[in-house]
Amino acid sequence: MMMNMVSALNSALDTIMQENKNAVILGEDVGKDGGVFRVTDGLYSKYGERRVIDTPLAESGIIGTSIGMALSGLRPIAECQFAGFMLLGFSQLINHAARYRTRTRGTMKLPMIVRTPVSGGVKTLEHHSDSPEAYYAHIGGLIVVEPSTPYDAKGLMIKAAHMDDPVIFLEPTKLYRLFKQEVPEKSYEVEIGKAEIVHPGDGLSIITWGTMVQTVKNSVEKMGVDAEIIDLRTINPMDEETIIKSVKKTGRAMIVHEASLSFGAGAEVAARIAEKAIFELSAPVLRVASPSLPYPYPGYENFYIPNEKKVMEAIDKIMKE
Repeated sequence: MMMNMVSALNSALDTIMQENKNAVILGEDVGKDGGVFRVTDGLYSKYGERRVIDTPLAESGIIGTSIGMALSGLRPIAECQFAGFMLLGFSQLINHAARYRTRTRGTMKLPMIVRTPVSGGVKTLEHHSDSPEAYYAHIGGLIVVEPSTPYDAKGLMIKAAHMDDPVIFLEPTKLYRLFKQEVPEKSYEVEIGKAEIVHPGDGLSIITWGTMVQTVKNSVEKMGVDAEIIDLRTINPMDEETIIKSVKKTGRAMIVHEASLSFGAGAEVAARIAEKAIFELSAPVLRVASPSLPYPYPGYENFYIPNEKKVMEAIDKIMKE
């Protein structure tokens, strides 16, 4: 069935709720209104108010309640309406959700998912446009996922719901309805911690994720360059093996992400390449990212976010070195 990312996520949540009677959804407006982007549309009427729960506007409360639910045997899937608002529950995630398994020497599990829209490109305001993957990937104990396609979104969500650790599930807002793709209606999993080679090549490795996957694909297609494009899909744990194998083959590495350049997940990718494949490189690792500045007003975001022109200029530069 052809689905966009919203309908694929909705299908995933429906599948999870059917499979496991202990699965519950909670968040602001996820019930009667079906979520701000309609990801939970129809689930309230199907599963009722005890399993699809409208909460107060209190992200710390949403995440804290989810932790309690998970420790009590439920499998909560919490929604924070936008990534910037999710920071209000940061302490709950870092000091509690991420630490319970080690705190209890593995005797207690914490099976919970926190979903939130991320990234810009849709003319929203600053707190609605963050790309916060590096915040959460830095914390041991949190799994961080960011799909770039409807197929991956559904499969990764179902896989996350079958795990016993907290998962931060980042959903690129721009990709919610950008395109459709064939997605199975039945239940299936996409492996967490495994990147995908979305375009094979021998002359350059481009590592990317989220909104930038489509931008990179378009750039490579327009230039006709022999590039291998890797979609990380999971930021933490990172699929180092696929990255290093590709870089050793091509001899060139470029990293493209929407988050700010400084201290981003791209720096971690670059460091691992330097540690494991530096002698196979024909050119320095090149990063393309947003400036290390606060997210701008909507009228300036197309100058802030990496676009095809910036990516193509970077490709041209690294291929000449």
